[in-house]
Amino acid sequence: MKFQQILSQKTMYVQKISRFFMFSMYEKYKKFIPKTKNIQIIGTNGKGSTGRFLALLLLEQGYKVGHYTSPHIFEFNERFWLNGKIASNELLEKAHEELESIFLEDIKKLSYFEYATFLAFFIFKDCDYVILEAGVGGEYDATSVFEIDFSVFTKIGFDHQDLLGKNLDEIARTKLKAMSTKVLVSRKQEAKVLNLAQKIANLKQASLDISALDENKAIYPYVQEYIQKYNLASFLKDNLFLALETFSKICTKNEKELICSIGNLPKLDLKGRCEQISQNIFVDVGHNEMAALALAEIFKEKKVHLVYNCFLDKDSYKILRALKPIIKIVEIYEYESKDRPLAGSILLENLEKLDIAYQKFEQIKKDELYLVFGSFVLVENFLRGYNER
Repeated sequence: MKFQQILSQKTMYVQKISRFFMFSMYEKYKKFIPKTKNIQIIGTNGKGSTGRFLALLLLEQGYKVGHYTSPHIFEFNERFWLNGKIASNELLEKAHEELESIFLEDIKKLSYFEYATFLAFFIFKDCDYVILEAGVGGEYDATSVFEIDFSVFTKIGFDHQDLLGKNLDEIARTKLKAMSTKVLVSRKQEAKVLNLAQKIANLKQASLDISALDENKAIYPYVQEYIQKYNLASFLKDNLFLALETFSKICTKNEKELICSIGNLPKLDLKGRCEQISQNIFVDVGHNEMAALALAEIFKEKKVHLVYNCFLDKDSYKILRALKPIIKIVEIYEYESKDRPLAGSILLENLEKLDIAYQKFEQIKKDELYLVFGSFVLVENFLRGYNER
């Protein structure tokens, strides 16, 4: 059975995380799984870009690097970045055949994300470093059953409360308990999250560092120059600093060497991070209040047509409240969602409560500024329609 056939039998969205099954599968087959140095990226926002920056930095040093990320925008292959390129169908099929020959009928029992995670290790089997982006969870995430050499935590905030916990303490605890023995935590956290990180590190006897590279006055201008050179969103600066600090700890780099690496760093090749696709259209795959606040800061001097929709399990009230200062009008983008219901009437109720003007999206006008935001699925549907014009 080909990998596309396997994927067609699995649902991308899960309503419950079960680490026990993934762990049992790992224990059963771990002697067959390729051994690599694994770096896990955990957090709420910024995982994808932090991981990709780190992958680019390691690649520039001559290492063979695999970066596993999720979800994808257009194609499943986007989840597997190998030495600067998205994995081909041929490579995925070869890895799938190898995985299937080991797992046999058990391959059908794996969830979509569990299957993709195991597949990654066969795609990246010849790599020096594998960077694993955790999915929804932390402690119970599919990526957490593997041996992790270094843990990196981006900012932790509210998202997926139905799976992770109803308050920040519960969410942070679930994520932080995935830490390995070597840990770097972004300092852009609430104090209670940093305190909890230290407590868990003490219990695990882990070596924990809080990021501080963004305070380095010698390096800061070079990071700023890089962001401006490639017209990247300002919030990506924090993620680049976190990646640089991780890189410096893994490869023992000094200040001068880090500055040199920034100078050699190519443009971030990750779509949908406040990406400008035309003169008046920006797209962002963010889907929570934290992402909304970051975008509100970027567009604070402007008014945008917000092309938006969201899933029923998202807090559209808080998201729209965060974006309200920059919204001229919300244009609701309708698309089909098989696995997860859209917010529907609840979205309309929240728009009314917030007194935000709205209408159904119809077309892009040249003289207006547009921000497409709400989810990977929304961005995918919008871009497919936009590219087909």
